[in-house]
Amino acid sequence: SPRAYEPLGKNETIEGSNKMANPVQYIKEVKQEAQRVTWPSRKETIASTIAVFIMVALASVFLYVSDQILAWIVSLILGIGQN
Repeated sequence: SPRAYEPLGKNETIEGSNKMANPVQYIKEVKQEAQRVTWPSRKETIASTIAVFIMVALASVFLYVSDQILAWIVSLILGIGQN
């Protein structure tokens, strides 16, 4: 059996898999695997979503401020905006 970090050879398959698997069997296996997944609770999902929105807002503010500062510096260097 190949080690986890070695790529599979041309004719090798991962143990338990079949390249010519029946599509119906594949769907059954996908459903079984999905049932084994530990899904996040509603509370965890809401907390993660709020954290993402906060980080997006902070990144947006940072990028806006950085852009304004760089635009100001460039205008000083190039003398744009002087009458």
